[in-house]
Order: sequence, then C-alpha cells, then structure tokens
Amino acid sequence: MAIFSHFIGKIVALIIQPLIGLLFAAALFMFGWGILVFFDTRGADPKERARGKGVLMWGIIGFFIMVSGMSINAAVTKTFCGTAFCMP
Repeated sequence: MAIFSHFIGKIVALIIQPLIGLLFAAALFMFGWGILVFFDTRGADPKERARGKGVLMWGIIGFFIMVSGMSINAAVTKTFCGTAFCMP
C-alpha cells in the first residue's frame, strides 16, 4: 500500500496539480477578458455585450470546474495517503 500511495502522490504532485493550476489560470484569463469585452467603452453594441457575457459565463464555469477538480484531488489523496496533501 505504501508503494501505491507513493505512486498516487507522484501523479498528483507532478501531473494533476500543475494541470489544475494551468487551467485555473486560463479560467482567470477568460474571466478577465470577458470583463474587458463586456465593459469596453465601445461595447454599446449588443452583440459585443452578449459576447462578453458568454465569455464571463465560461470563465465562471471554468472556476467551478477547477474548484471541483481540486476537491476531488484532495479527496483522492486523502483516501490513499491519509492526508489531503500527499508528498512524493
């Protein structure tokens, strides 16, 4: 069991956590871009405002997915390693 928990710890630390961080940064970028498009001074065009709302919505969905992924990650590592953070 110690070898398996060490293996899971390596996968989480080297692959999953950096991937979640990268996707979280992408969601933050999308959210910021949506704010810029929505509140742009030239954004009097309803199509541009709707586009900004759509980008904001996808940014929020991305945040939700990343928080869910971090929660699942913590649950899996706690199950196999006994703590929420399993260092390899």
